[in-house]
Amino acid sequence: MIYLKTAEELEKMRKAADLTSRALGEVAKWVKPGVTTGKLDAIAREFILDNGGRPACLGYQGFPGTLCIEVNDTVVHGFPSDYVLADGDIVGTDLVVELDGYNGDSCYTFPVGEVDEKVLSLMRTTKESLYKGIEAAKAGKRIGDIANAVQTYCERRGYSVVREMCGHGIGKSMHESPEVPNYGRKGIGPVLKDGMCIAIEPMINMGSKNIVIGGDGWTCRTRDHKPSAHYEHTIAISGDNPEVLTTFSYIKEAMGELYI
Repeated sequence: MIYLKTAEELEKMRKAADLTSRALGEVAKWVKPGVTTGKLDAIAREFILDNGGRPACLGYQGFPGTLCIEVNDTVVHGFPSDYVLADGDIVGTDLVVELDGYNGDSCYTFPVGEVDEKVLSLMRTTKESLYKGIEAAKAGKRIGDIANAVQTYCERRGYSVVREMCGHGIGKSMHESPEVPNYGRKGIGPVLKDGMCIAIEPMINMGSKNIVIGGDGWTCRTRDHKPSAHYEHTIAISGDNPEVLTTFSYIKEAMGELYI
């Protein structure tokens, strides 16, 4: 069932999304060579708890972290660890925060030090495709319109779209209906209606679209070990102008000229 949010619920969604965004902005201050992904996780968790929120991923079906950590060829659901970030890495930080019973969800893929220009191009294209998907998220349109906008933008630039992982509805639960794929045909899927809240999250690979799941049952990597990028916003459907509830502005402020 797809839940349409009331005005009161949307206000709670805005607050949860803002805390999610501010937490990622705090993480952004620490992304640099020599820092472990476990340290990034601890920074996020402390910030969320200090601000009255709950790290929604921590303990979810046994997941051990606040952040899903995505280094280089990791697509989604990587564990925080003692891995030390190195110059040239990229690292995605996927975060869900619950505040007052509602959830915000966002992801940003960061460059670590000096990153190869081909990888930076993948990152830019992936982030741009997120906004192409958001532009398509208008009341009366369908989920397939979002999916097709992401897919065509990325594939025309030579990248591949992960099939097995997708965006989703969000509200009182971090995962609600409908699923929001990053590939598909226009005009298919559930109709977008005012009050729907969804997380749009392109996961785009430099090489093949094929993925593998690690022995931990969580960590998803590209089969060919080429880099993958991932960006995500929580949005609310509102006529022809979807409201983007999360923001990258805190990340931009933290990163300055390094912002991608």
